[in-house]
Amino acid sequence: MSDKRSEGDKLNIFIYVCFMKKLLFILFISFVSIGLAHSQFAIRQQVATPRAADSLDISFYSQKKGLRAATMTFGINMGVWAFDRYIRKADFAYIDFHTIKDNIKHGFVWDNDAMGTNMFMHPYHGSLYFNSARSNGYNYWQSGLYAFGGSFMWEMFMENEYPSTNDIIATPIGGMALGEVFYRASDLILDDRKTGASRFGVEFASFVVSPMRGLTRIINGDAWRKRSTSGKQFGVPDVSVDLSAGVRALELQDEIFDKGVGFASEIDVEYGDRFDADNRRPYDYFSVRAKLNIQASQPVLGQFNIVGRLAGKELVDNRKHYLSLGLYQHFDYYDSDTISSVSAKTPYKFCTPASFGGGLIYKRKSGKRWDIDGYAHLNAILLGGALSDYYRVEERNYNLASGYSTKVGFNLIYKKDKFSISTTYDVYHMFTWKGYPQDMDWEHYNSKTLNAQGDRSMAILHATGLRLDIKLRKGLYLTGDYMNYTRHTRYKHYENVFSSTSEGRLMLTCKL
Repeated sequence: MSDKRSEGDKLNIFIYVCFMKKLLFILFISFVSIGLAHSQFAIRQQVATPRAADSLDISFYSQKKGLRAATMTFGINMGVWAFDRYIRKADFAYIDFHTIKDNIKHGFVWDNDAMGTNMFMHPYHGSLYFNSARSNGYNYWQSGLYAFGGSFMWEMFMENEYPSTNDIIATPIGGMALGEVFYRASDLILDDRKTGASRFGVEFASFVVSPMRGLTRIINGDAWRKRSTSGKQFGVPDVSVDLSAGVRALELQDEIFDKGVGFASEIDVEYGDRFDADNRRPYDYFSVRAKLNIQASQPVLGQFNIVGRLAGKELVDNRKHYLSLGLYQHFDYYDSDTISSVSAKTPYKFCTPASFGGGLIYKRKSGKRWDIDGYAHLNAILLGGALSDYYRVEERNYNLASGYSTKVGFNLIYKKDKFSISTTYDVYHMFTWKGYPQDMDWEHYNSKTLNAQGDRSMAILHATGLRLDIKLRKGLYLTGDYMNYTRHTRYKHYENVFSSTSEGRLMLTCKL
């Protein structure tokens, strides 16, 4: 036992020293390179002219209805459980007082679900809890408590599997990010002044985007009540939307040309003014990027990113320069799968559903032909995941982890909207602290009680991007997008692994 503890201590010291060295280095690089920092959109085109919210709408929809919010949160869990139990007949849904007692007695473990389930679907589930409260008058932070309460109820009482440590983190925190984005997106759609078919259309679209808000409006009658004002709680914000479609090449090789190329699409949304940071509510500014694929063996959702500003302060705002400091929430999800037997390795797989940090946004105002703007972020990762080369338990092929990340880049725009160059450079440091015994008997083990984050390891991941946008006509651009992904994982019990892959996209982008 003493030898094992000694090895563990050595690894912890090694990880700590590496963490501190790299943290100091990243801090230095981040602030030195702020002049080349980058923001979500290089070229923006407003969907509509911004207008402030009507005070009548704010007061009408800000009444807190706690009992209804709690009942809806409870109802979500009961409805999902009933579907799992009586329709799907899933093993985990057979619960009774004994399973509840076992869950409470044993406590939390790290589960072995697939990354899509743990790191995207669970946060989406959390967004339903969140919007049960958000649509009943509660603010961002208060609604987050409902998301935690709903997640805690599910983990402790609604499954016969032990409560999950990663789920109780990813579900409420990731749910807050997804929930606020969906809530504000639904607010853009709704209009209480409409009637007839047009009213049904906006209500239906809003329901699809934010189901719990739609259900709340049906329960209280707002879905068909005509009012003299629009009902928009945030007015008409400064919003830009880009839709892109084209082809994608991933790990292109001659032997797998037919499977390495497929259809690609992308949705980019920027909500609010990133150059207005003072005295703003959470998510008055956020950006969303979703990359969707139709490609052999690849997941449909290949990438999903949210950056939401929680609070901000303008440091410089003069004739030549703008600089702000803010607190941001980050949600990052990158997924791919094995292309074929020729390329047997998964190209990349990593995510951070629970991440917060400080960020700087910069803009140079004095340019005549060329404009420059950008960002730099340093974040703490409460929960993340990175592809493992060895851990294969049930549906999980990735290590759960915590750590930190940095994001820097820049936009260079020619004549406001003629041509733009954008770069991104994101670095993720993932530390997997709780492993499994070195002498683990993989032929005879209980996955229910394994309780491991994965392989004891430290992973460093780089996502480097270059994007070009060339204007073809008003609102239409030719877009070239290149991404390179590298991963260096240092394992305690296995050989270290370095991997690198890249992908390219050629698309047409329509700015709405």
